[in-house]
Parts: sequence; structure tokens; C-alpha cells
Amino acid sequence: MTRPISVQLYTVREPLAADRDTVLRRIAEIGYRAVEPYDPMTDPKGFREVADDLGLSVSGTHAYALLDREPAEVFDAIATIGTDKVIIPAGIAEEEFTTRDGLARAADLLNGLAEQAAGHGMRIGYHNHWWELEPRVDGRHAIEVLADLLAPEVFLEIDTYWAAVGGADVPALLGRLAGRVEALHVKDGPGVKGEPHTAVGRGVMSVPEILAAAPDAWRVVELDECATDIFAALADSHAYLTSLESS
Repeated sequence: MTRPISVQLYTVREPLAADRDTVLRRIAEIGYRAVEPYDPMTDPKGFREVADDLGLSVSGTHAYALLDREPAEVFDAIATIGTDKVIIPAGIAEEEFTTRDGLARAADLLNGLAEQAAGHGMRIGYHNHWWELEPRVDGRHAIEVLADLLAPEVFLEIDTYWAAVGGADVPALLGRLAGRVEALHVKDGPGVKGEPHTAVGRGVMSVPEILAAAPDAWRVVELDECATDIFAALADSHAYLTSLESS
């Protein structure tokens, strides 16, 4: 795996809001060389300058703003922060993942955004939670049916933890979605809803097997909630994933 390990900045949303530059510096000091923003609209120029100074690339960005703001404005901000991977992390109703008609509507939305993104030299991806996995449509996880309906240029960022919580055998799922998955959210914990996450390697997830099933995908560490010091958990996660790469 030659791509640097990334971190989803939602993990550090509270300290980031208080002091962005210090938080990015701490992330770089841990050893991360890439980040995945969740809000590209807040001072994209300033963000890019700090990231460049710290040697942090942008593996992709979440862009919920595409669903409620002028798309050109959003794409301009994303170009400024320096990525062409634009990921929709939420905003499609959970009910849409329970029927084939709902999945067709979700695919139409994502495919339409992909056409707009292409005009800016960018690509659209979709990030899952558990509710795209729990429903079965035609005997398969809903996200698998969605993948069949997406235009070829639309990629997936599979949140491996929520996929497991949603009932998937994650390595097998990644194998079936091969060619569509370009990023993984790598997280760990007890494997149940409503409980805080742990550093990667400290929970129930079969991380080595999951990573082996998608060897070319970006590894993006994320902890939605954490009961311990978040920077210590990020450091432990980075050390664990680095040890896997060198073994």
C-alpha cells in the first residue's frame, strides 16, 4: 500500500473548531500524511495553506454541502483544498435503501451529481452507514444493489465498521464490490450501535482481513466517538496500521 494513511477530520471536530492549525499540526506530528475534511466550505484557502505547510495531502473530502448549496460554489472550494474525490456522506433518506425504487432514486441523485462533478474534473463517491447494509433487496445488501445502479465513474467509500454493524461480512462484501471501492473508513470498537469507538486494532474488527480485501483503497481512520483521549487513539491507530503495512 503506497498511499499514506489518512484521517477523517470529523474525528477531531471539536478541537478542530477551536484551533484548526494546532489540530492539523498534531495530526501531522503523529505521522499522518493525509486528511479527509468533512466541511470543505470553511476557509478552504487557509486550510490548503496549512495542510501544504505540514505536508498533508487531501485524500478526499466529504461534501454534504452539495445537497443544499450551489454546486459550483462547493466544487470551487473543493478544488481549493486540493482533491478530486468528493464523497456524499449522508443526506439520502434511510427509507430509500429499503426498496429497489428507492435505490434507483438514490442512484439517480448520485449519478446526476457525478455529471456535474465531471465538469469540474472531479468524481463523486458515496459513504455508507449501517442502514445501507441492514436492508436486503433482492437477497443482497442494499448497497450492493445501489452499486449496480451507479454510473461507472461513481465510487464507494466503505465504512468498514458500519458495514459490519449492518450485518455484512466485510471482506466478502469488499470482494463483491471490487473495482468500485476506492476508500475505506477504518475504525474499530465493540461492533454495536451507540457505543464509543476504540483505536484501530483495539476492538472486534478483523482489520488485517478487511484491508487485504481492498489493497488499493485509501485507508481513512475515523472514530465517530471515543471514550479515551482522541489524539492518543489516533496515534495508536496509526501505529497499528503502520505495523500491518510493514509486516
